[in-house]
Amino acid sequence: MQGKIIKIISNNFTVLADKEYICGARGKFRNLKITPLVGDEVTFDEKKKIILQISSRKNSLIRPPIANIDQALIVVSVKEPNLDLYLLDKLLCLIEFNNIKPIICFTKLDLLDDLKEIKKIEDYYRKIGYEVYENKDESIKKIFKNKITVFAGQSGAGKSTLLNILDNSLNLQTNDISKALGRGKHTTRHVSLLPILGGWCADTPGFSSLNLNEMSHSDIKDNFVEFNLYRDKCAYKDCMHDKEDDCEIKRRLGKDILESRYENYIKFLRKEKI
Repeated sequence: MQGKIIKIISNNFTVLADKEYICGARGKFRNLKITPLVGDEVTFDEKKKIILQISSRKNSLIRPPIANIDQALIVVSVKEPNLDLYLLDKLLCLIEFNNIKPIICFTKLDLLDDLKEIKKIEDYYRKIGYEVYENKDESIKKIFKNKITVFAGQSGAGKSTLLNILDNSLNLQTNDISKALGRGKHTTRHVSLLPILGGWCADTPGFSSLNLNEMSHSDIKDNFVEFNLYRDKCAYKDCMHDKEDDCEIKRRLGKDILESRYENYIKFLRKEKI
């Protein structure tokens, strides 16, 4: 039979076909160094309950371990925990690099006294081509149909809370923000696909141990999408927008390019690479 892996706990793979089957995996996958992932389309023996074959993937991630993702919803808290544009830009860069569509959702705006600054930030990310929502915006519900969506963002940003708002039948566990650590406690113990609004979403332990080690400096540059609009106006075709003179990107700082975006780009070039 054909099915989709929707949950993995230890070596038990829940495969959804006409119903759910708890399967093991053939030893050949271990020999081939292939690990079945949530989101995989598989062929399995429904009687022996063994996965026989894994279909080719359109993409996959290591953290969280999941395959065939259509889009990533980056959940960004504006307070408790405080707004982290460094993490947002890092996630955007990584997600773009993996050929997954990123979508941004800001949460906890009710905790802010003044929304002017966050509205400017929202407008900027929309201007450079990203879909941007707020967690109480009903129109966000339209993005899930016929898609596999992975939720990303810092602990405590409100991923499980947002899922419960979207579909209150999920009843996902949520924990209070840890005041001592300034971040949320992990509330999800394994990766699973949950049916939601005509599609699937992955409620995961989060993107942990994030780094850009698999990306070259050019990859990082290319995945800052707004830089691509102006790079032909730089004096050098291979301009890295860093130490070069006559750089169009640096000329547009504070006008067409958000200064925090450029600052994070430079940090990625210098701190993320060895």
